[in-house]
Parts: sequence; C-alpha cells; structure tokens
Amino acid sequence: MAEGHSHGGGAGRNERRVAIGACLTAGFMTAEIVGGLVSGSLALIADAVHMLTDTVALAFAWAAFRIARRPATWRHSYGFDRVQVLAAFVNGASLFLIAGWIVFEAAQRYGQPVPILAGPMLVIAILGLLVNMLVFYILTTGDRDNLNIRGAILHVMGDILGSVAAIVAALVILWTGWLPIDPILSVVVAILVLRSAWVVARDAVHILLEGAPANLEPEAIRADLIEAVEGVREVDHIHAWSISQERPMITLVAHLSDGAAAAQTVAAIKRRLQDRFGVGHATVEVDYGPTGG
Repeated sequence: MAEGHSHGGGAGRNERRVAIGACLTAGFMTAEIVGGLVSGSLALIADAVHMLTDTVALAFAWAAFRIARRPATWRHSYGFDRVQVLAAFVNGASLFLIAGWIVFEAAQRYGQPVPILAGPMLVIAILGLLVNMLVFYILTTGDRDNLNIRGAILHVMGDILGSVAAIVAALVILWTGWLPIDPILSVVVAILVLRSAWVVARDAVHILLEGAPANLEPEAIRADLIEAVEGVREVDHIHAWSISQERPMITLVAHLSDGAAAAQTVAAIKRRLQDRFGVGHATVEVDYGPTGG
C-alpha cells in the first residue's frame, strides 16, 4: 500500500483578515447596542446582538485557523484542519438561534409597538453599515473557498442586511411614523440570514460526516484512471472524503495488468488524481488478481 500526502497552506492570510474583522466588529458593537437601547429600535438591537455573536464567531474562526496551523501528531495524523470546518458549523448553527430570537421579539413588538427614536437609529445604522461593509471587504479578499471564511462572511452579510433594514425602518418611521416597519424588516433579515446559514451548516455537516466532495464521483474517477493510466485494467473500492474543503482524500484499489510495474503505476495514478481531480493525498492499493466486490 502506498500513500501521498499534501497539506494545504495559506491560512495565515485568512487568519489575519478574520482577526481584523473581529476587532472592527467588536469596536462598533458596543456603540450599536447602546444606540439600540436608547432609540428603542428592535432592528438596531437585533443587528447589535448579531454583531455581538459575530465578534464571538470571528474570534472562533480566528482560533480555528491558529489551531489548524499546529503540526500533525500520532493521535491526529491528518492535522487540525477540520477545526475550521467545526468552526463553520458552529457559526452556521448560531445564526439559526439568532434568527429565532429576532422573529420571537418581532412578534412581540408587532403586537405592542414601542416608541422609537428614528433619528439616532438612522445615524447608528448608517455607521454600522459602513463598518460592516469594511469588514466584508476585508474578509472577501481572503480565500472565499475556505468554509471557515465563508461562515464568517455570512455572519457579516447578516450584519449588512441588518444595518440596511435598520436604515430603511428609520427612514419609514421618520417619514410616516409607522412603527410596525421595524419588526417587519427584522423578520425579513432573519429569513435571509437563515437561508445563508443553512448553506454553510449543510456543507460543514457533509464534511464532518465524511461525505464525498462534489467533483469526486467514484464512477468518473474509475473511468478516468482506466483510460488515462497505462497498466490499469480496473479500479474499485473507491472512497472519497475531505478533511476540509481544500484537502480532499481518496483511497482505492487499482487492479493492474500483468507485467505492469506497481511503483511506477501507483505514481502515475497519484499524478493523475492530483492533476485531474485536485487530490493531493491518495492511498492506492495494488492488486494483480481478478476484480471483485
């Protein structure tokens, strides 16, 4: 049996961006919480609470990148990259709780509207939007294929939507005095956040359950190796999964033709898996006997 190892890098850039985003979010969070309490706006309070959880989520994402940098050990032979996936799952799951709280509070407020100071609400919401857009830009300059970064970006996108909703609600209240717009827009934001949270949580669970990456369909791998690698007459027992989105894994059994050199053929299979499917870690077992289940 032979193995190929490839551990992805480049986490330092993502780590720095998440750290900056966490600091900016935490810096404005206090002002928004105070502003929401003073103005009485649920939309602003909801966005402030979301920014509080974002600070925790971004800090968790930063810690995940730090932990992932640790070298592999005999107890954790694949390293700690999957901590990033766990962080993404926790971030996605937390958004469900946030959205549920917003909907509950909105239902209470809709039946019993409270006075809202639309002027302060508008100013704070605009400042919050500017801060959130800056954090969003910083995060999107990182690796957007990284599930941990995607989870952080979705949290900030929820903040941007919350700030926009608070701005719209403040303007409507200033122009018309119609208070129900505040809880209504809060629910709209919660629904949009839920949709994004589902995508990240679903992808994280798929990886945690050792699901196969979308581009590693066993039959396609089998057909490609038989056609592209000389000496391979059959491939079976193909298992594909990933440690993180950037680290797909494959194990398989290659049945070789008589006279095919095992070492050279295995090397050719690994090169093909790397070049064609982006798999840098493959375990290939060689068999010269008949194929079978």
